[in-house]
Amino acid sequence: MRLTKIKGQILKILKKEKGIVSGEALSSEIGISRVSIWKHIRKLQELGYNIAVNTKGYQLIDSPDALFPWEFPERESKIHFFPEVTSTMDIAQKLARNGCPHFTVVIAGRQKNGRGRLKRPWQSSEGGLYFTIVLRPQIPPLLSLRLNFAASLVLAQLLRRMYCVNAMVKWPNDILINKRKISGILSEIVAESDIASFINIGFGINVNNDPTEEEPSATSLRSITGKKISRKQLLAEFLDEFENYINHTDIDKIIPEWKNYTTTLNRHVKIVTNQDTSEGTAVDVDENGELILQLADGSIKKIVYGDCFHI
Repeated sequence: MRLTKIKGQILKILKKEKGIVSGEALSSEIGISRVSIWKHIRKLQELGYNIAVNTKGYQLIDSPDALFPWEFPERESKIHFFPEVTSTMDIAQKLARNGCPHFTVVIAGRQKNGRGRLKRPWQSSEGGLYFTIVLRPQIPPLLSLRLNFAASLVLAQLLRRMYCVNAMVKWPNDILINKRKISGILSEIVAESDIASFINIGFGINVNNDPTEEEPSATSLRSITGKKISRKQLLAEFLDEFENYINHTDIDKIIPEWKNYTTTLNRHVKIVTNQDTSEGTAVDVDENGELILQLADGSIKKIVYGDCFHI
């Protein structure tokens, strides 16, 4: 963590000064030797930072779209970045069981074994944004499910604001743009007695990757906007807005607000769960996020979780 902080300090100074900064100035301000400064600069260059080096010192020319902890000021101690993992959910679960703090974030450059609902594989090619947030809400497990809806709501609102796209939420936790999937969200809850010990919410967002080869009905932000998107900026904005939302919003208001952005209600749908398949009209979502489905015979069925297909 100390080494991570130092790299962050070096980059902060180089970004602020913009011009050439001497090794002596960096050494004095950070409190380490000039040799150590040079070693950190070399490592940053290896990680993709374009830092010019000459006899006068160092100058930051360009930064990669990097997701390293030091790229998220004030969050470094809770950010864990891995170039490649099986799944960010797997890492987050281990950290959560070992007592990591609330709002710990696990980020991966790519996932070898990313998963979606009902343990289906989630394609996690390079250029996408894959992360899991560990929450410790200290509320009953049933209420914790609402945080999943809060996550998709905040992300949809953010995509609308940042990229001027018509992002909509599909029950239970997908985000669509122009009827094509841009993001999937997965949650796992571990409870002790009547209180959630932790809830992990995992995100897969198609940013600069092309998911259409594996999932033709999906799309990406780059494809929609026609330009490369900064994953770093998107993630930083989302973490700030999501944390602020769950800290200051009445939990009873989450589902009603979510309904304002959904494309699932009042339409014919097919719901696939581990137990069965149901088809009917999605008439409502109750206060805990369960889908209320009206079947062909007029009867009502509540579904807690499953894959939803718009017919």
